[in-house]
Amino acid sequence: MEQQKTLAWHESLELHELVVFKSVGLVKMKTSVKMLKDKETRELFQKAIQVIESELKELMKFYQNVPQTREDELMERNAMENFMVGDLLAFMKTGVRNYAIAITETATPKLKEVLIKQLNSCIQLHDQVYRFMYKKGLYPSYDINKLFENDLKLAKQALSM
Repeated sequence: MEQQKTLAWHESLELHELVVFKSVGLVKMKTSVKMLKDKETRELFQKAIQVIESELKELMKFYQNVPQTREDELMERNAMENFMVGDLLAFMKTGVRNYAIAITETATPKLKEVLIKQLNSCIQLHDQVYRFMYKKGLYPSYDINKLFENDLKLAKQALSM
């Protein structure tokens, strides 16, 4: 098979998900490590930070192969506030997945009923957070070029902390 010059759209989107996931995690780890008092715990976090930084840099290299990306028009925003809203979206998305899995593993009808109710609530809140981010230009889901640009900006901010 011949080497492709660009990534396929579906793998570009998976790359996007991984880079955002790792960037958000890196910001959390770099913020948390300062609060750790136990030496071994701090060393574990520092090792994790080094690994995530290395992996993030390695993944970022593939952004040059994302179809039709451009490097202009990055908007300046309140970085920490935007990070927190993005983290809330990721939290809600993970919640939806976790509830769906839990429901398939639940045999007790009353518990299943509660989980389904909470899943629907989680879906609605996820949608509200997403629509807020979209309205504010924080999640340009219909402009894949801007989406990838935002990923790189977030990753660079996480690496520079």
